Order: sequence, then structure tokens, then C-alpha cells
Amino acid sequence: MRRLSVTLPSRISRRGFLYLMLLSACSAPTPTPQHRSLLVGTVSYDESSKSLDQYERFKRYLSERTQSLVELEPTLNESRALAQIQRQEWSLVFAPPGLTAIAISQHQYIPLFPLFGVQGLRSVLVVRDDSPIQSIAAIAGKSLALGKPGSATGYYLPIFNLYGLTLSELIFPPTPKAILEAVVEGKAAVGAVSLEEFAAYKSQVTPFNLRILFTDVHPVPAGAVLISPTIERNAQESIRKILSETPSVVAQEAGFVTNAPVPDYKYMISVVERVRAIFPGDSKETAALLQQKPVRLFK
Repeated sequence: MRRLSVTLPSRISRRGFLYLMLLSACSAPTPTPQHRSLLVGTVSYDESSKSLDQYERFKRYLSERTQSLVELEPTLNESRALAQIQRQEWSLVFAPPGLTAIAISQHQYIPLFPLFGVQGLRSVLVVRDDSPIQSIAAIAGKSLALGKPGSATGYYLPIFNLYGLTLSELIFPPTPKAILEAVVEGKAAVGAVSLEEFAAYKSQVTPFNLRILFTDVHPVPAGAVLISPTIERNAQESIRKILSETPSVVAQEAGFVTNAPVPDYKYMISVVERVRAIFPGDSKETAALLQQKPVRLFK
């Protein structure tokens, strides 16, 4: 007796095969992103081990979830951080607002989550209490102590607010406290810091009292956790999901918020672009312009 054999049409076989493949793909677990290493950059004015300890549990969490070696690279000011961002060396960045604006607008970093911190930081210009300077116009021809390029309250906003003036010189002390000390010691007639930094350090500088000459009216947005554009898009989304699931105590220690929207950086980016039109970035040409005596805050 002959056996009947029925052969399905080839197009049906292909459809069935593709359907099975689709079912298999949908039922497979989402792969964990795997990288040989992730370098996390931060800016910290604190040289003690405390600034490293706060990220210890975060590093362990991220390493376990991504199956990667996670390393932390803290910097003491924005200049080194800006160089790392320009080279896209950092996989993730815990960036203050000025660096965030540059990283987004100039170097294609993507903001993931806002950082903890004072909401609505303000930039202030401070002078010694016995200074004759009573207005912004009176700063013309005087010396100014600024934060490092990359600082919103210490560099970009002060230059933006003093646009059009010619000053005798700019100096760049390494920290906000050192900026206030430079004003107290007469090394600079005016210093630029945030209102919060002024409140924190003014009592630590002696023997002269300091006063606020000018307060910027525009609040500065919080900083952000940024991810590098060199990380593949699917891996970016996987890391975003992993960070969104960070245990609250670990996220709080590391200083970021997992359940809040990223701030709007449009105004901050416009300030940065205006200043970079005068001082184009971190090039040798810019360094020479900043060191000129006198120095023009316009183009």
C-alpha cells in the first residue's frame, strides 16, 4: 500500500518558520547590556574619600546589573571634566548644570535623570564690604575671579551678565571658597559663585566681610546624569532602565532622582552659546583670550 505524503506549499512553510522565530524572540528575556568597562565621571570639590564613598554602592549595583567593570573618575573642577566630555571618555557623567548644557548641545550626551541639589541655583557677584563698587557698570576696568569653564554659576552666567565690559583681568581660583578668598585678599575686586556657595563659605574667609553686589534673576536647573553617545542605542535604553530601577537609598547616596523629569536646559544652553561666541571653548586660543590684560567680554 502506497503512503500518502502531503507537502505544504513553500510560502506556507516560510511563513510558519518566521512565525515560530517571532514567537521565540518575543518570549526571550531582555539581554543585559555587557561592556568591558563603564567609566563614570563626577565633579567634586571635596578631596576627601567621602566623595568616593557615596558612589560605592551605586558602582556595585551598576556593575552587577550590567556585568561590567564600573570605575569612578572624580575631578576637582569643571576644566578636567570638560576635557573628558569633549573626548567622550566618560560613559556616564554626574554633571553640574553648566557641564550638562555643554555636553548636550556640543557633544551629544543624553540626559537620563536629574541630580539632587538645590533647585533654582542663582549666580551672584560678590565684593568686599568696604569696596566702592556699587553696580555692574562699576566693574569695568576691575579684576574678576571666576570659576572654571564649565561652571554655570561661576563662569557662564557671570560673563553673560557682564557682556560688553572690558575688565583689567580674569583669574581662576580652583574652588568656590578660593574665589571668595581671592576677593578678601584683594587679588580680585569681584568674585563669581552661586548664592548657596556664598552662604556656605562666607564665614570661613577672614578678616573682611563680603557682600552681594548682583544676583542673577534666572534660576539654574539642576545637573543631570548623562550617558555617552558612544554607547549603542539599545544599550543606552537598557542602562536607562537599570538606573531607573536603582534602589532609592543607593540612588540617594549617589545623588540622582529616578522618578523626576530632566530639567529644561534651553536657557542655560543659550547662555553657554553666547559666552562661547566670545571664548570658543577649551582651545589654546581661548586660554590666550582669557589671560589677556585687559580682557574684553564681548565680540
